[in-house]
Formats: sequence, structure tokens, C-alpha cells
Amino acid sequence: MIYPEKFEKIMEFYKKLPGIGEKSAERLALATLDMKESEILDFSENIKLARQQLHPCSICGHLTERDVCYICSNDQREQNLICVVEDYKNVFSFEKVGNYRGVYHVLNGLISPMDNIGADDINLACLVKRIEKLEQSELILALKSSIEGETTTLYIKKIFEGKNVVISRLSYGLPMGAEIDYIDTVTLSHALSDRKQISE
Repeated sequence: MIYPEKFEKIMEFYKKLPGIGEKSAERLALATLDMKESEILDFSENIKLARQQLHPCSICGHLTERDVCYICSNDQREQNLICVVEDYKNVFSFEKVGNYRGVYHVLNGLISPMDNIGADDINLACLVKRIEKLEQSELILALKSSIEGETTTLYIKKIFEGKNVVISRLSYGLPMGAEIDYIDTVTLSHALSDRKQISE
């Protein structure tokens, strides 16, 4: 065994994080040991509190400590302009762009028959209820251009057919299959402003 057992346990936890391999886990574990005890206690306590207190917004599904997230509760945002995203990481990406003034709806997944994930397994019913309360609205489908993203896009388009809902999608300047949260803010801003209407 190269590392002491307790040190290896710290590394194993870090390796559970995305993008963290052996070398990065070793560096993070060493940096953790260099922290003051008070900092380590504060760090662990904040992780524990985040796990206990963060939950989906009751309106849009975004991550929040309150019942309703800060975006949905902001009366300066356009409540009838809804950007539909796969998960809350995508919300962070769009908020970094800084020029979107609408709200969001987090699906918490995509329709994927291969993985036995249907429309009832993602946050679609709540979206339908939101739209029913609005007189006129636009849905911006900001889903990745993959089979699952296309399937979900077509399904959403179908359930709102004949209703007073404009449906658009991000422009095709985005790389095929790209994850929204890995796209730079300039490209994302252009894709949002140059969105294409796909509803009739």
C-alpha cells in the first residue's frame, strides 16, 4: 500500500467526484490535510447542511434552500418565458451568461426508452400545469442534441400542439451531443438569442 489507510479513504471520496482521477485526488487529499482543523470542520459541516437543506424548487425544480427559488420569486423575471433544461447545472450555465430574463424549468432527466425512462419519470407534468396557468408563453427547449434530447423535444412539442404556446430551441451552433454546462458563455448567449421557433 502506497498511502496510509486514512489518507487513501480521503482520496477515495474525492475520486467519486466527476473529473477527479488518482493524481487530482492525491493533491486534494494533501491540500485537505494542510487545512486548519476549524476549516475542515466548517467544510464538512457545510457539505452536510447542503445535503440536508438543498432541494428542488416547488415551481421549476431548480436547486434552492427555500420552497421557491430566487429566480421564480424574482418579479423582474419574465414568468411566461420558460427555458426548459435537463438539470440544475444548466441553470447555472445560463445564469452565467447574464442576459436571460426569463425563468427555467428543470426536467431532472431526459426521455430515454433504452434506459426505461419515460415521460412520467421526468418533471414534465409540473411543466404542463405551469403552462396552463399562463395566457401566453414561450418555451425555449435548451436540451442537448442527442437521441434523448431530440426524443424529449419532440414529446414536449407534441403535448403542447394546438395550445397557445410558442416553442423554440437553441440555434444549431452548438456542437452535436455537447453538454450545456460545458459550453462557453459566448456560444451559449448566441445560441439563446438566435433560437429557432419549432412550433406551428
